[in-house]
Amino acid sequence: MIFSGGKLLPDRELNAVIAGLEARGLSDPLSAPPLEAAVVLDALEALGRELDSGALDPLIAQYAPPGAREELERVRPQISRAALEERLALELGGLAGPRTFGRSELRPLGVLLHVAPGNMAGLPAFTAVEGLLTGNINLVKLPRGDRGLTLAVFQALARLEPRLSPYLYAFDLSSQHNGTLTALASLADGIVTWGGDGAVSAIRGLAPPGCKLIEWGHRLSFAYLSGQPPEEELAALAEHIVRTGGLLCSSCQVIYLDGESMERAAEFCEHFLPILEGAAAQRHQTLGQAAQAALYAREAALEQMVDRARSRDRFFPGRGCSITLREDPGLELSHLHGNVLVKPLPRREIIPVLRPQRGRLQTAGLICPPREREGLAALLARAGVNRITAPGHMSDALPLEAHDGEYPLRRYVRVVDIERQ
Repeated sequence: MIFSGGKLLPDRELNAVIAGLEARGLSDPLSAPPLEAAVVLDALEALGRELDSGALDPLIAQYAPPGAREELERVRPQISRAALEERLALELGGLAGPRTFGRSELRPLGVLLHVAPGNMAGLPAFTAVEGLLTGNINLVKLPRGDRGLTLAVFQALARLEPRLSPYLYAFDLSSQHNGTLTALASLADGIVTWGGDGAVSAIRGLAPPGCKLIEWGHRLSFAYLSGQPPEEELAALAEHIVRTGGLLCSSCQVIYLDGESMERAAEFCEHFLPILEGAAAQRHQTLGQAAQAALYAREAALEQMVDRARSRDRFFPGRGCSITLREDPGLELSHLHGNVLVKPLPRREIIPVLRPQRGRLQTAGLICPPREREGLAALLARAGVNRITAPGHMSDALPLEAHDGEYPLRRYVRVVDIERQ
């Protein structure tokens, strides 16, 4: 399906929609005064009221994956009007105003093509909202498996505020449709791409000269434990590992232990495994969920058996989860879905071990004695980590936080300097 002009259209209208964009569909809104943030905030506030009242529950049940309502509750404070107004002030404040030569004004880039990810429900709609807040026209390539949620959100926004219709488009395309993607890219002033190295490289090849490429690539996150971790923090880390399944950039892939003893690390694994099993049991309460978790754990076990190259790995199987103790300290993806890696990493080795992943590091869930926190946080920051949180908050949105070390809204605007006459 296609979203265009505030309406859903069948895929057969694709060529006509793109031809319309190339003709007058983009030039008309671009010729008008910029979309005001207040208009967007009003629409989002009205949508939030419908969300809070339960009016959108049927839509969420129909289009969103299981667990989406819970995740919405977690991020709801960050998409309130007050939070978004604070964010606009923080990220864009001071970029415009009087200057000795005259004044500086903020303007949108113009047209943003969003190549949206599919690893988190609602993210395609959220990236478009960031474009709306900065006054841009947004062309969204939907990820495979979006299930119609983004289209439903766009419909709701257009219903609540028809003035947003010329600024929202969505296309349910395969990434293999290079011809169509090239046509959309040729219309864009900026391309917002989410994904791994292959996806980013492909988009770079599509971006025309002068088009700004805004990359939110895949990131790796981990937990770092020093001293004797409190049980409640270990429980929070286990809940995070199971809840996110390792599928988010902020998901814990490796639990690093401050030290170099494999024996001590094995003792930690034996202690942590029942905690992880408890989180899995709490999370997977239906028979189907439990069966799926058991399948993932079995796959991890089989993969471990086949990989004879890592002869010193130790595998700790659990009910619906597992732990693999690995001597190689490099940061890497875990087996996902509640199956996590544990590795010794003395703090003196943090920078040389993590530096090969520079540019890919995102979140560190830090558990340590209070007197060590500032020093370890500083060390992790020097290694390239952009977020340092409590273990249970690794995938939670923090108030007014940056995104991968940058303020996104600043990347979606340009500054126009106007000399005084």
